[in-house]
Amino acid sequence: MNINYIIRDFKKDDYNQIMELWMETGLGNPERGDNLDTIIKSLKHEGAFFVMEQPETKKIIGTSWITNDSRRLYLHHFGIKPEFQGQKLAKPLLAASLDFAKQKKLQIKLEVHKDNFKAVNLYSKAGFTYLGDYNVYIIRNYNSI
Repeated sequence: MNINYIIRDFKKDDYNQIMELWMETGLGNPERGDNLDTIIKSLKHEGAFFVMEQPETKKIIGTSWITNDSRRLYLHHFGIKPEFQGQKLAKPLLAASLDFAKQKKLQIKLEVHKDNFKAVNLYSKAGFTYLGDYNVYIIRNYNSI
């Protein structure tokens, strides 16, 4: 199936569709601070947020959120809506994300679950390398500190 799509920058009006996509793909969770204010704040810090959309229907079918800590970029919430997965749509979305990193002249880093073989394969083919046996830790509830 040949899917018609565009890749464009995030707009505030996209948020509800994006949250639906994130919930469907397991990328979004209110505990993680996935909200409109956080997205807007990250964009003010020279991040990017790419949306893959079907132009005819205005349906958002993919997202790529990139944050910038001034040393490197972090790729977050990279995903394709489940009914559109397996149709090679992740490649052009990832290419747009990597083009952004190249323009910024910054490293780009991501986290992916070790059992997400399709994502690991995609990222490996794109040039990402495994950093080794790092354990990732987080405090989600800052009130517990």
